[in-house]
Amino acid sequence: MLSVANKQRADSEPICAGQLDALANLCKASADPLRLQVLRGLKNESFGVSELCSIFNIRQPALSHHLKVLAGAGLVVTRREGNSIFYRRSEQGARGELDALKSQIFESVDNIELPLAAQSAMVALYQQRVENSYSFFTQNAHKFQQQQDLIASYSQYADTVAQVVRDATLAHRRIALEVGPGDGSFLKELSAQFDQVVALDNAAEMLEQARSNAASANLGNIRYIHGDTGSKELQHLQADCIVINMVLHHTPSPAQIFSDVAGALHPDGVVLVTDLCSHDQGWARENCGDLWLGFEPEDLAQWASDANLENISSVYLAQRNGFQIQVRLFGHSHNKKTNPER
Repeated sequence: MLSVANKQRADSEPICAGQLDALANLCKASADPLRLQVLRGLKNESFGVSELCSIFNIRQPALSHHLKVLAGAGLVVTRREGNSIFYRRSEQGARGELDALKSQIFESVDNIELPLAAQSAMVALYQQRVENSYSFFTQNAHKFQQQQDLIASYSQYADTVAQVVRDATLAHRRIALEVGPGDGSFLKELSAQFDQVVALDNAAEMLEQARSNAASANLGNIRYIHGDTGSKELQHLQADCIVINMVLHHTPSPAQIFSDVAGALHPDGVVLVTDLCSHDQGWARENCGDLWLGFEPEDLAQWASDANLENISSVYLAQRNGFQIQVRLFGHSHNKKTNPER
């Protein structure tokens, strides 16, 4: 039986109906096996509706219903990519009091083993993304600069990126790795600052172009690797600085890139990522080989966090054509500095 004091407190603090509804929706949304599998599939990834349909072998109307339930409960968020809508997990929601429960749900579903058919479908999807990107750069290596200039030319961000590398507090400047060096423009900057530079690219045509330009500039401390961030040649690499300039929006799984490079990073090293902020210019897919229309800053921060990296500093560059570039520096948690975001 309530005491007088407790009864007065209960009367003065009525139960919030909105909070109860949100909790009920969250529980309902997570009480379906397929929806739990969808959440598992969206770990560190973004997928369009048609992609999710192929992964889970379900018709679009049915899947759309499940996605609507998940979105209504704040478990997923949407983002328009040209004419397509992509879904990803929502790590934090408008109702902070439910974040702990959401985190527990995600932690639990991440221990789920997806059916083999779904796993195979995801592998095939990634491979298709890789082939789309590879095909573009294979066919357009000769006009790389022209394609890049449609959105953001190298000159628009090169000085800022170079300054971030120069200012980075590094214990050593022995090895630098550049992922996707393009025509090799930034290799000259890295070559002057580090004892050895590794240039990694999965497009042989682009790697050869970088090699040719580096030779013309008499850069003699560069090693070239034809492959991706999962290459065995990087397994024992301990790079002091890893640079990823305008590459992530061409990759099938940006989250995997973060995970891979974190494994090749020296404990006191840094990862420098330059890429586009989110935009709605769908033509960039066909004309520039983009798989993603930029990224929200929190997306990069989340992928870095999942790879046990933390944000050190951030610089945002507005372009006259309406695009915005983000220059992000990440490092292991013990290497985090107090540099303010600019």
